[in-house]
Amino acid sequence: MAGPKFGSFKSDNKGDPAAAASEAAQRRDPYEVLGVGRNATEQEIKSAFRRMALKYHPDKNADDPVASEKFQEATFSYNILSDPDKRRQYDSSGFEAIEADSHELELDLSSLNTVNTMFAALFSKLGVPIKTTVSATVLEEALNGSVEIAPLHLGKSLCRKVDKQSAHFYSVDITDEEAKLGLVCRVRSTAKSKFKLLYFEPEENGGLSLALQEDSAKTGKVTSAGMFFLGFPVYRFEHTNSAAAAKDPDSAFFKRLDGFQPCEVNELKEGTHYFAVYGDNFFKSATYTVEVVCAEPFTAEKEKLRSVEAKILAKRSELSKFESEYREVLAKFTEMTSRYAQEMQTIDELLNERNSIHASYTNSPTLKRSSSGSKGRRTSSKGSKSDDEQSAKKEKKSKSPPMEASVSDEEGPKKEKKPKERLRRKKWFSIHHLKVDKRRPC
Repeated sequence: MAGPKFGSFKSDNKGDPAAAASEAAQRRDPYEVLGVGRNATEQEIKSAFRRMALKYHPDKNADDPVASEKFQEATFSYNILSDPDKRRQYDSSGFEAIEADSHELELDLSSLNTVNTMFAALFSKLGVPIKTTVSATVLEEALNGSVEIAPLHLGKSLCRKVDKQSAHFYSVDITDEEAKLGLVCRVRSTAKSKFKLLYFEPEENGGLSLALQEDSAKTGKVTSAGMFFLGFPVYRFEHTNSAAAAKDPDSAFFKRLDGFQPCEVNELKEGTHYFAVYGDNFFKSATYTVEVVCAEPFTAEKEKLRSVEAKILAKRSELSKFESEYREVLAKFTEMTSRYAQEMQTIDELLNERNSIHASYTNSPTLKRSSSGSKGRRTSSKGSKSDDEQSAKKEKKSKSPPMEASVSDEEGPKKEKKPKERLRRKKWFSIHHLKVDKRRPC
């Protein structure tokens, strides 16, 4: 019997925006699919989905493609409305605001074949969050009143082993005084087994309908789950998708407390109440210890729990305000960072341009060309100076008499040598004028 395929509902038109938009337009409203109003509570949504899952589950409609399609549609709608973040996105912007890749499918492991179960177990071992749901067969048997129920006495624990995708049902009788003091149902497994703790409410036909569900969580070397009926609102915390947190850690931080939701049942009345432990391992049975105790010895813990949950609620409202402030400052910071990068690039370009200009002067081929040009300029300047001196001498010669000119021509070279001789003599000290007495020894 083929079950639903392992994975999530994904659009085949992901690369075609027009086709994806038309596909989104053809989808029915999730509220309409489940038959609930837009102000429906989480419990009403869960109850509506379970009714549809029991009616259209593939185990009961193996050869009915219409039922299979309705089951997938109901599961897809439930995945949106059961997630506070996705529900808020859908209410504000419709299907376009929801990423198809983030749709998680709650798997009924009892309906998977061996290969798909192995893949699910492998991904879970690698840290991929795999959500599982209670088997439709177990829910149907409970609704029909055909399950075996064992009595569980208040304050006494039972240690048992439950098969995978099966459940053990228990009944607990409490008095009015015990109900006012509050009750705690707890299950733990030292074998690190995965299980679900379930609470059922009686129906008029004598059957049981699922009202609360708590998945086991690993704490140290044990896995445990608990339900608290203390007479005041108690909250449970559902962890967000780690893959989405990795993509956008900022949004994951601000939405971290969105999974802090109130439990649908806060207190129990006098009478008989029903619990169940569901084996949620992939292949092996789950070993567990179950116990229902009175909350009277935990008076201090009750007050601490109420106080800390009130602080968490206050912090959740503060986060909403802080997010808007953070986004504003982050946008300014991003702008400044972009400008910083631009200024850094501009400065680097200017310095590189300056260095290239300096390199053009120090480059050897350029240096030879510039030196030869300067030499030419120097020789031309010297040549112009010598020409001026010669013209000045010619003018003097023309003004003076011929004899004087001849004398000056003869003495000219001597006069030109005298300055050079004087310069040479200046380098030596003239000591002939010093008088030395030869008679005295030095």
